[in-house]
Amino acid sequence: MKYNRPTRLRRCQLAIPGSSESMMAKGSQLDVDYIFFDLEDAVAPNEKKASRKKVVEALNTLDFGRTTRSVRINDPASQYCYGDIIDLVSGAGNNLDVIMVPKVLDAADVLFVDKLLSQLELDLGLDHKIGIECLIEDVEAMTNIDSIAASTPRLEALILGVGDLSASQGIPMESIEGTIDYPGDIWHYHRNQLVIACKKNGITPVDGPFVDFNKPDLYRIECRRAMQLGLVGKWAIHPSQIEHAQEIFSPSNSAVISAREMKIAYENASARGIGAVQYQGKLIDAASIRMVQNIIDQADLIGL
Repeated sequence: MKYNRPTRLRRCQLAIPGSSESMMAKGSQLDVDYIFFDLEDAVAPNEKKASRKKVVEALNTLDFGRTTRSVRINDPASQYCYGDIIDLVSGAGNNLDVIMVPKVLDAADVLFVDKLLSQLELDLGLDHKIGIECLIEDVEAMTNIDSIAASTPRLEALILGVGDLSASQGIPMESIEGTIDYPGDIWHYHRNQLVIACKKNGITPVDGPFVDFNKPDLYRIECRRAMQLGLVGKWAIHPSQIEHAQEIFSPSNSAVISAREMKIAYENASARGIGAVQYQGKLIDAASIRMVQNIIDQADLIGL
């Protein structure tokens, strides 16, 4: 079965521990674009295998409405990775949209997951193919980001995981908590590289977590920094962060109206053989329309 990469809203990706039935049940009631149940960092080693069954039960019994359903498995170098994939897909494959793979280092890690998914889907006769997302959270992964982004058509998104990346690069914890007055965005280079690799390969760039959910103002700053570089969403580690992310990564009503009017004005001018036209005191051309098309596409996906 060929994988037709779907278009999904990822303004906010909410993390929920896969070991907590109550948190997973509460998560299904939230109005959020995307939820992932975490089998990696949020679950102790002696609970990982048991948590697979809890996640399978949640996927099969809870109604998530419009929300994308995902699971962060354990990394490909761990002893849990293959079992996570087999148990999840065998137990709840028809109710699983995406598998999130942490700590990928190169394209081979992605292709391992891709191949195992293909075998399971064929053997189980699933009615859809399951997407892959990868976390970039190591300096080796940053150097291999282009080949990772191009690894397989099944890959839908890359996510910047600043926690482990900080450890890999030697960045102190206070720097990622927004308490250091760094001259600019400390993650500007990493975010920019991730966006470029994603855009080149037709996949989605997403920003990772902000660890202190008691600092909403700093969280909003990080959302805006990511949005201005072209990332389309950010993680939430607490439900209180959802509203902030989904607001900032959504175009305003005025921006949507202006974008659609601008496109109409340009198309009318093009029909008359004119390559550029004024709109509200600004000159717009083909490049302008390519930029506003991003706003229109996002608005259509949201339903604005």
